[in-house]
Amino acid sequence: MMRKFLAAVAVTAGLFNAQAIQAETLSDALISAYKTSNLLDQNQAVLRAADEDAAIAMAKLRPVVDFAVQGGWRKYDNAATTSTLPNPYFEAFAGSFTLTTSILIYGGGRAKLGLELAREAVLSTRAVLVNVEQEVLLAAVSAYVDVRLQAEIVALRQSNVRLITQQLRAAKDRFDVGEVTLTDVSLAEARLAAARSGLAAAQGDLMIARERYKATVGEYPGNLAGLPKLPATAKSMEDARAVALRTHPFVIQAQHEAKGAELRVALAKAGMLPTLSGQAIASEDFDGLGNVQLGLSLNQTLYAGGELSATYRKALAGKDIAEAALHQTAVVIGENVGRAWTSLQVAQASIEAGSRQVTAAQAAFDGVREEATLGARTTLDVLDAEQELLDARATKLQSEAARYVGTYALLSAMGLLTADHLQLGIPTYDPEAYYDAVKKAPATSARGKKLDKILEKIGN
Repeated sequence: MMRKFLAAVAVTAGLFNAQAIQAETLSDALISAYKTSNLLDQNQAVLRAADEDAAIAMAKLRPVVDFAVQGGWRKYDNAATTSTLPNPYFEAFAGSFTLTTSILIYGGGRAKLGLELAREAVLSTRAVLVNVEQEVLLAAVSAYVDVRLQAEIVALRQSNVRLITQQLRAAKDRFDVGEVTLTDVSLAEARLAAARSGLAAAQGDLMIARERYKATVGEYPGNLAGLPKLPATAKSMEDARAVALRTHPFVIQAQHEAKGAELRVALAKAGMLPTLSGQAIASEDFDGLGNVQLGLSLNQTLYAGGELSATYRKALAGKDIAEAALHQTAVVIGENVGRAWTSLQVAQASIEAGSRQVTAAQAAFDGVREEATLGARTTLDVLDAEQELLDARATKLQSEAARYVGTYALLSAMGLLTADHLQLGIPTYDPEAYYDAVKKAPATSARGKKLDKILEKIGN
């Protein structure tokens, strides 16, 4: 059963260079990876949680209204001789309604700073989501190219087994007529066994690539179409690095974290200021007696054992950490662009050298095989020439795969490997939609109904 499966895969691999009807394209794989990625689902939920933190911060700028109802039963026993009540034993029910409204009038800017800090956290989390999207799409490209590569390697190995089988048959025929020795036959048999072992290993690598494809794209690969034209990147390494420093999500994330650290310093300063709160209480009991209270409350911490000063110094240290992290992020991103650019150049040079190597190895093999028929070359010479040709072809295929994946890796290093930039033509997650629906902390109302529709759409 396993052999039949591998044979079917190998036949499919032979059709990769033809445009079959309904062949699965790279765009199809990228779209499927985007739609089925659990990592994207997870980080989209993380972003929605950050959006709700912004809504919570907004709520702190608004008044708080509490409603309380109290009720109870009481039994009075006034049997003492001093009691002047006409009925010393009686029961009574008592209760009240209370409505309390409180609002922070002045807090040194704490609430507004908290809202700004929450918004910076939202923007930072959005950048993280973009980077996750890049990772998902790059993994899909790599998986797609790897399946094609391993299928082509399997096809090469199968061709190698067939060719060495012919060489073994020829060696046996020549041995029967006394042209070669038994050693030549044994060499051919040994090479055939090695070729079959290499084929089995290649088939195993193809099965592993298929499993990786399923984990990345969401389903096993079918008949994969040829690779499309490579996307444009940058004209030079410096251009690529300049784009990356502007657009890479890690740089954007670090920028917002640095801004958040500045806000924490301001928030620590505000924590040393007094707060002024207002309160209004309206109550009424079951007997219809009611009262209304209005009041102000001014609070100032005079001594906290040094906690406030330590909090401020900690915020200053956090600001220095965030600024240093921003600078280091720029260094790392620049290095990653340089690495990706260099790897791409190396792959291109390897392809050019590999093409020349394949041409030379093919000519050498043809020549050695022809000379062997004339008795000027041994079976070992033919087998060695065949192995060199096989290695040259495999190396070239690997270099071509490395260049293709490397181009998308460079896009990722530049911060451009997104569904929108690749123009996949699918609806993508809109971080603004959910944020706009919750940023004013809706509970009910038309905006709340809009939020319900967004949540229902996310659930689907």
